[in-house]
Amino acid sequence: MSFSVEQLARHSEFVPSLRFLAEALRNRYDSGPRIARLLASHQRWLLTQMAYALHLEYDSTVPGSGLTAVELRNLITHYRVASRNTVLTYIEELLTYRFLLPAAGPVLRPRRYEPAEISHAAMFSWFLANLAALDLIDNGSRAVTLAAHPGLFDLAQPRMARRCLEATAWREPPERVGMFLWTEAGGLVVDNLMSRLEPSADTDGRIDLGRIDTRAIAAQFMMSRTHLQRLLRKAADHGCIGWYDEPKKTRLWMSRDFLDEYCSWQAVKFAAVDEGFEWAQAVVAGAVPKE
Repeated sequence: MSFSVEQLARHSEFVPSLRFLAEALRNRYDSGPRIARLLASHQRWLLTQMAYALHLEYDSTVPGSGLTAVELRNLITHYRVASRNTVLTYIEELLTYRFLLPAAGPVLRPRRYEPAEISHAAMFSWFLANLAALDLIDNGSRAVTLAAHPGLFDLAQPRMARRCLEATAWREPPERVGMFLWTEAGGLVVDNLMSRLEPSADTDGRIDLGRIDTRAIAAQFMMSRTHLQRLLRKAADHGCIGWYDEPKKTRLWMSRDFLDEYCSWQAVKFAAVDEGFEWAQAVVAGAVPKE
Protein backbone atom coordinates (compact mmCIF):
# COMPACT_ATOMS: atom_id res chain seq x y z
CA MET A 1 0.00 0.00 0.00
CA SER A 2 1.48 3.36 -1.04
CA PHE A 3 1.78 6.23 1.41
CA SER A 4 -0.88 8.92 1.57
CA VAL A 5 0.07 12.60 1.57
CA GLU A 6 -0.92 12.89 5.23
CA GLN A 7 1.10 9.83 6.29
CA LEU A 8 4.21 11.17 4.62
CA ALA A 9 3.91 14.72 5.91
CA ARG A 10 3.77 13.62 9.54
CA HIS A 11 6.14 10.65 9.35
CA SER A 12 9.15 10.91 11.66
CA GLU A 13 11.50 9.75 8.88
CA PHE A 14 10.24 12.15 6.22
CA VAL A 15 12.68 14.97 6.98
CA PRO A 16 15.71 12.62 6.80
CA SER A 17 14.39 11.31 3.48
CA LEU A 18 14.08 14.89 2.17
CA ARG A 19 17.65 15.55 3.21
CA PHE A 20 18.79 12.39 1.43
CA LEU A 21 17.00 13.42 -1.75
CA ALA A 22 18.36 16.95 -1.59
CA GLU A 23 21.91 15.60 -1.30
CA ALA A 24 21.32 13.15 -4.16
CA LEU A 25 19.96 15.88 -6.43
CA ARG A 26 22.81 18.20 -5.53
CA ASN A 27 25.31 15.50 -6.52
CA ARG A 28 23.49 15.06 -9.81
CA TYR A 29 23.67 18.80 -10.38
CA ASP A 30 27.44 18.71 -9.98
CA SER A 31 27.72 16.03 -12.68
CA GLY A 32 25.36 17.75 -15.14
CA PRO A 33 24.45 21.32 -14.16
CA ARG A 34 22.76 22.42 -17.37
CA ILE A 35 20.29 19.56 -17.52
CA ALA A 36 19.72 19.69 -13.75
CA ARG A 37 18.50 23.27 -14.12
CA LEU A 38 15.49 21.91 -16.05
CA LEU A 39 14.08 20.94 -12.66
CA ALA A 40 15.44 23.93 -10.78
CA SER A 41 12.26 26.02 -10.77
CA HIS A 42 8.74 24.75 -10.26
CA GLN A 43 7.55 25.93 -13.66
CA ARG A 44 10.38 24.10 -15.38
CA TRP A 45 9.78 21.03 -13.22
CA LEU A 46 6.18 20.87 -14.40
CA LEU A 47 7.17 21.52 -18.02
CA THR A 48 9.91 18.88 -17.98
CA GLN A 49 7.92 16.17 -16.24
CA MET A 50 4.93 16.64 -18.56
CA ALA A 51 7.10 16.79 -21.67
CA TYR A 52 8.66 13.47 -20.71
CA ALA A 53 5.28 11.97 -19.83
CA LEU A 54 3.89 12.90 -23.24
CA HIS A 55 6.87 11.23 -24.87
CA LEU A 56 6.28 7.99 -22.94
CA GLU A 57 2.56 8.08 -23.77
CA TYR A 58 3.23 8.10 -27.52
CA ASP A 59 1.00 5.68 -29.43
CA SER A 60 1.76 5.23 -33.12
CA THR A 61 -1.90 4.43 -33.75
CA VAL A 62 -3.07 7.77 -32.33
CA PRO A 63 -2.38 10.77 -34.60
CA GLY A 64 -0.81 13.71 -32.77
CA SER A 65 0.14 11.69 -29.68
CA GLY A 66 3.54 11.90 -28.03
CA LEU A 67 5.60 14.97 -27.26
CA THR A 68 4.61 17.81 -29.57
CA ALA A 69 4.58 21.54 -28.98
CA VAL A 70 0.81 21.49 -29.42
CA GLU A 71 0.16 18.79 -26.82
CA LEU A 72 2.53 20.28 -24.26
CA ARG A 73 1.17 23.78 -24.83
CA ASN A 74 -2.43 22.64 -24.42
CA LEU A 75 -1.70 20.80 -21.18
CA ILE A 76 0.42 23.51 -19.60
CA THR A 77 -1.80 26.44 -20.54
CA HIS A 78 -4.93 24.56 -19.42
CA TYR A 79 -3.54 24.50 -15.88
CA ARG A 80 -2.12 28.02 -16.22
CA VAL A 81 1.40 26.88 -15.42
CA ALA A 82 2.98 28.91 -18.24
CA SER A 83 2.06 30.90 -21.32
CA ARG A 84 2.05 29.58 -24.86
CA ASN A 85 5.22 31.53 -25.66
CA THR A 86 6.98 30.16 -22.58
CA VAL A 87 6.24 26.60 -23.68
CA LEU A 88 7.56 27.26 -27.18
CA THR A 89 10.70 28.95 -25.83
CA TYR A 90 11.26 26.00 -23.49
CA ILE A 91 11.10 23.51 -26.38
CA GLU A 92 13.47 25.64 -28.46
CA GLU A 93 15.93 25.69 -25.57
CA LEU A 94 15.83 21.89 -25.25
CA LEU A 95 16.45 21.56 -28.98
CA THR A 96 19.34 24.04 -28.84
CA TYR A 97 21.12 22.07 -26.11
CA ARG A 98 20.17 18.78 -27.78
CA PHE A 99 18.27 17.51 -24.76
CA LEU A 100 15.42 17.05 -27.22
CA LEU A 101 15.60 15.76 -30.79
CA PRO A 102 13.13 15.54 -33.68
CA ALA A 103 11.56 12.08 -33.73
CA ALA A 104 12.91 9.71 -36.34
CA GLY A 105 10.80 8.96 -39.40
CA PRO A 106 8.67 11.05 -41.74
CA VAL A 107 8.18 14.70 -40.81
CA LEU A 108 4.54 15.02 -39.80
CA ARG A 109 2.52 17.86 -38.32
CA PRO A 110 2.47 18.54 -35.49
CA ARG A 111 6.18 17.75 -35.23
CA ARG A 112 6.97 15.08 -32.64
CA TYR A 113 10.09 15.17 -30.46
CA GLU A 114 12.01 12.62 -28.41
CA PRO A 115 14.32 13.12 -25.42
CA ALA A 116 18.02 12.55 -26.07
CA GLU A 117 19.80 9.77 -24.20
CA ILE A 118 21.19 12.22 -21.63
CA SER A 119 17.62 13.32 -20.89
CA HIS A 120 16.45 9.72 -20.48
CA ALA A 121 19.27 9.05 -18.03
CA ALA A 122 18.56 12.21 -16.03
CA MET A 123 14.84 11.53 -15.69
CA PHE A 124 15.37 7.89 -14.73
CA SER A 125 17.98 8.94 -12.18
CA TRP A 126 15.60 11.52 -10.69
CA PHE A 127 12.81 8.95 -10.30
CA LEU A 128 15.19 6.38 -8.84
CA ALA A 129 16.43 8.91 -6.25
CA ASN A 130 12.86 9.66 -5.20
CA LEU A 131 12.14 5.95 -4.76
CA ALA A 132 15.32 5.56 -2.70
CA ALA A 133 14.15 8.43 -0.49
CA LEU A 134 10.81 6.67 0.00
CA ASP A 135 12.65 3.46 0.88
CA LEU A 136 14.39 5.26 3.74
CA ILE A 137 11.01 5.90 5.34
CA ASP A 138 9.79 2.30 5.47
CA ASN A 139 12.91 0.28 4.66
CA GLY A 140 11.35 -0.59 1.31
CA SER A 141 12.83 -2.00 -1.88
CA ARG A 142 11.37 0.30 -4.54
CA ALA A 143 14.73 1.54 -5.87
CA VAL A 144 16.15 -1.98 -6.08
CA THR A 145 13.02 -3.13 -7.91
CA LEU A 146 13.24 -0.30 -10.45
CA ALA A 147 16.93 -0.94 -11.04
CA ALA A 148 16.11 -4.59 -11.76
CA HIS A 149 13.04 -3.75 -13.89
CA PRO A 150 13.65 -0.34 -15.52
CA GLY A 151 10.61 -0.74 -17.77
CA LEU A 152 8.43 0.09 -14.77
CA PHE A 153 9.58 3.69 -15.12
CA ASP A 154 7.82 4.03 -18.48
CA LEU A 155 4.50 3.32 -16.79
CA ALA A 156 5.07 5.08 -13.48
CA GLN A 157 6.47 8.42 -14.64
CA PRO A 158 3.51 9.59 -16.77
CA ARG A 159 1.03 8.63 -14.06
CA MET A 160 3.07 10.49 -11.43
CA ALA A 161 3.53 13.56 -13.65
CA ARG A 162 -0.16 13.88 -14.47
CA ARG A 163 -1.18 13.45 -10.84
CA CYS A 164 1.21 16.21 -9.83
CA LEU A 165 -0.01 18.52 -12.58
CA GLU A 166 -3.64 17.90 -11.63
CA ALA A 167 -3.03 18.40 -7.88
CA THR A 168 -3.57 22.04 -6.98
CA ALA A 169 -1.65 21.48 -3.74
CA TRP A 170 1.48 20.59 -5.77
CA ARG A 171 0.93 22.80 -8.78
CA GLU A 172 0.48 25.88 -6.60
CA PRO A 173 3.01 25.73 -3.73
CA PRO A 174 2.33 27.63 -0.49
CA GLU A 175 3.37 31.25 -0.81
CA ARG A 176 6.60 30.93 1.17
CA VAL A 177 7.64 27.75 -0.64
CA GLY A 178 6.73 29.31 -3.97
CA MET A 179 8.93 32.28 -3.13
CA PHE A 180 11.87 29.95 -3.78
CA LEU A 181 10.39 27.54 -6.30
CA TRP A 182 9.00 30.03 -8.81
CA THR A 183 12.39 31.74 -9.19
CA GLU A 184 15.27 30.78 -11.47
CA ALA A 185 17.43 28.15 -9.71
CA GLY A 186 15.27 28.52 -6.59
CA GLY A 187 14.81 24.78 -6.32
CA LEU A 188 18.58 24.32 -6.23
CA VAL A 189 18.81 26.81 -3.36
CA VAL A 190 16.13 24.96 -1.39
CA ASP A 191 17.89 21.63 -2.00
CA ASN A 192 21.09 23.17 -0.68
CA LEU A 193 19.31 24.32 2.48
CA MET A 194 17.51 20.99 2.95
CA SER A 195 20.75 19.05 2.57
CA ARG A 196 22.02 20.88 5.67
CA LEU A 197 19.08 19.86 7.86
CA GLU A 198 19.70 18.45 11.30
CA PRO A 199 16.22 18.24 12.87
CA SER A 200 17.79 17.42 16.23
CA ALA A 201 19.31 20.91 16.11
CA ASP A 202 15.84 22.44 16.55
CA THR A 203 15.98 25.12 19.25
CA ASP A 204 12.91 27.22 19.95
CA GLY A 205 11.54 26.58 16.47
CA ARG A 206 14.84 27.30 14.72
CA ILE A 207 16.94 24.62 12.99
CA ASP A 208 20.64 25.38 12.68
CA LEU A 209 21.81 25.03 9.06
CA GLY A 210 25.40 25.93 9.84
CA ARG A 211 27.66 28.31 7.97
CA ILE A 212 26.97 29.21 4.36
CA ASP A 213 29.00 30.95 1.70
CA THR A 214 26.61 32.82 -0.61
CA ARG A 215 29.39 33.55 -3.09
CA ALA A 216 30.21 29.84 -3.45
CA ILE A 217 26.53 28.81 -3.69
CA ALA A 218 25.80 31.43 -6.34
CA ALA A 219 28.80 30.33 -8.39
CA GLN A 220 27.86 26.66 -8.11
CA PHE A 221 24.32 27.27 -9.33
CA MET A 222 25.30 29.73 -12.06
CA MET A 223 23.22 32.54 -10.57
CA SER A 224 24.21 36.04 -9.56
CA ARG A 225 25.16 36.56 -5.94
CA THR A 226 22.84 39.57 -5.90
CA HIS A 227 19.89 37.40 -6.95
CA LEU A 228 20.72 34.82 -4.26
CA GLN A 229 21.10 37.44 -1.54
CA ARG A 230 17.83 39.06 -2.59
CA LEU A 231 16.08 35.68 -2.41
CA LEU A 232 17.49 34.91 1.05
CA ARG A 233 16.61 38.39 2.29
CA LYS A 234 13.03 37.97 1.11
CA ALA A 235 12.82 34.55 2.78
CA ALA A 236 14.14 36.06 6.01
CA ASP A 237 11.54 38.84 5.85
CA HIS A 238 8.85 36.13 5.66
CA GLY A 239 10.27 34.20 8.61
CA CYS A 240 11.48 31.20 6.62
CA ILE A 241 15.14 31.61 7.53
CA GLY A 242 17.37 33.94 9.49
CA TRP A 243 20.95 34.54 10.55
CA TYR A 244 22.46 33.98 13.95
CA ASP A 245 25.21 36.49 13.28
CA GLU A 246 23.69 39.67 11.88
CA PRO A 247 25.08 41.62 10.10
CA LYS A 248 27.75 39.15 8.92
CA LYS A 249 25.13 36.69 7.64
CA THR A 250 27.28 33.57 7.60
CA ARG A 251 25.43 31.20 9.97
CA LEU A 252 21.88 30.36 8.95
CA TRP A 253 18.78 28.90 10.59
CA MET A 254 15.48 27.65 9.16
CA SER A 255 12.18 28.06 10.95
CA ARG A 256 10.41 24.86 11.96
CA ASP A 257 7.09 26.10 10.61
CA PHE A 258 8.62 26.73 7.17
CA LEU A 259 10.10 23.22 7.17
CA ASP A 260 6.68 21.80 8.08
CA GLU A 261 5.14 23.78 5.21
CA TYR A 262 7.74 22.48 2.80
CA CYS A 263 7.25 18.90 4.02
CA SER A 264 3.49 19.10 3.48
CA TRP A 265 4.07 20.30 -0.08
CA GLN A 266 6.74 17.72 -0.91
CA ALA A 267 4.51 14.97 0.49
CA VAL A 268 2.11 15.54 -2.42
CA LYS A 269 4.81 14.69 -4.96
CA PHE A 270 6.22 11.80 -2.96
CA ALA A 271 2.76 10.27 -2.64
CA ALA A 272 2.31 10.57 -6.42
CA VAL A 273 5.68 8.89 -7.04
CA ASP A 274 4.83 6.09 -4.61
CA GLU A 275 1.34 5.51 -6.01
CA GLY A 276 2.56 5.65 -9.60
CA PHE A 277 5.27 3.08 -8.97
CA GLU A 278 2.94 0.76 -7.07
CA TRP A 279 0.39 1.01 -9.90
CA ALA A 280 3.06 0.26 -12.52
CA GLN A 281 4.04 -2.91 -10.67
CA ALA A 282 0.40 -3.97 -10.47
CA VAL A 283 -0.05 -3.41 -14.23
CA VAL A 284 3.01 -5.51 -15.05
CA ALA A 285 1.80 -8.24 -12.69
CA GLY A 286 -1.60 -8.22 -14.40
CA ALA A 287 -3.38 -7.24 -11.19
CA VAL A 288 -4.89 -4.07 -12.71
CA PRO A 289 -5.52 -3.01 -16.31
CA LYS A 290 -3.44 -0.26 -17.90
CA GLU A 291 -5.64 2.80 -18.12
